[in-house]
Amino acid sequence: MVARIQFARGVDEDVIPDVRITRAKDGTNGTAKFFFQSPKALSTSMTQEITGMYLIDDEGEITTREVNAKFVNGQPDAIEATYIIRSAAEWERFLRFMERFAEEHDLGFTKS
Repeated sequence: MVARIQFARGVDEDVIPDVRITRAKDGTNGTAKFFFQSPKALSTSMTQEITGMYLIDDEGEITTREVNAKFVNGQPDAIEATYIIRSAAEWERFLRFMERFAEEHDLGFTKS
């Protein structure tokens, strides 16, 4: 199985997001902000409604409802999604998903 991101059930997003992660010093919580420029989910051919962001892999699914479209000149241009991480276990799970996603899409991981 592959690591994939969806905004509507059954429809994989093709655009690779820019992801920014912040974490509390004690490691218990944080946020992951995803930014998708011109995602397939906003294309005119997309008929399914955006119901959230679903991070899907072998272990299951991570879901967030914090999904917002960004508009330029009245046209949908980008999607911003935020996943709130509330525990050390959620951190570990999220990082495992991101490692799989990065490996599958030949992405690098950089710490700032």
